[in-house]
Amino acid sequence: MSEKESNGEKLNEDQQQQLLFVMLIQQHEQIALMGMGKTVNPVTEKAERDLKSAKYAIDTLIMIQKFTKGNLPDEISSYLNQTLTNLRLNYADEKKKDSGSSAEKDQDKKS
Repeated sequence: MSEKESNGEKLNEDQQQQLLFVMLIQQHEQIALMGMGKTVNPVTEKAERDLKSAKYAIDTLIMIQKFTKGNLPDEISSYLNQTLTNLRLNYADEKKKDSGSSAEKDQDKKS
């Protein structure tokens, strides 16, 4: 059985896999947050909005949740659920901003 050290602790293979899974969740969370303009893009060093990429990242996490249902430790399952809830709420806020700004543009055109 292979073991790795993390912060001075030795992790067994199952713990390593769980850590990698959490990192996968975090990567998609960061992609979604960047797409919503909530975090800075490390390449451009600017906050940029791309709601399509945010939705893609959220949809990917939903798919992961669907295919791992019943196979995750409670702690990781709860983390995934919490992450998805947070991302969905933020995404809904961003979509609302878009519909609000397009309504304002329509109103401006009529004026």
